[in-house]
Amino acid sequence: MAKIFFPKFLLLSLTTFIFITTKTHSFIKPISPTNLGLHKPQKLSHLRFFFHDIIGGKNQTAVRVAASPTTEKSPTGFGAVVMMDDPLTEEPESDSKIVGRAQGIYASASQTEVGFLMVLNFAFTTGKYNGSVLSVLGRNKVDSAVREMPIVGGSGLFRFASGYAQASTHSIIGLEAIVEYNVYVFHY
Repeated sequence: MAKIFFPKFLLLSLTTFIFITTKTHSFIKPISPTNLGLHKPQKLSHLRFFFHDIIGGKNQTAVRVAASPTTEKSPTGFGAVVMMDDPLTEEPESDSKIVGRAQGIYASASQTEVGFLMVLNFAFTTGKYNGSVLSVLGRNKVDSAVREMPIVGGSGLFRFASGYAQASTHSIIGLEAIVEYNVYVFHY
């Protein structure tokens, strides 16, 4: 009986010691929105730019990184995943001023129509929004005249951003798709 009592006593003492000496930490605490500059009224901004997705050639900006075994047989390319680092320009011409990059992935997510899951960041590199990012996560049904995708957040001057992006195909020239984006975003 003494052998059983000693380990139980030791275990109870150790548990009590740990309980008494351990500080409780909370990973969440309330803060005032004022501390983050959220006391100001939100602004609504409209950004317009052109996205250049080049799927081949010497200036390729989009590369297929994965595909399902049946992608080549699918009329929609279902299962293909493409990584992109596409220039964003002020005007549709490829030599127009670059205002940022569209960086992320798009994946063919429909078996019945050409519809992409878009997961990307618009990373701005010039002007007032240089260094700021808008994040997009949504569906892009390519054959629609205008596609709408949500803005799910941002960083820099776009912290706490929300809104939507409208995409419309401007032109497809060879291996380059030029897409006009009109982005409407609330931010502080």
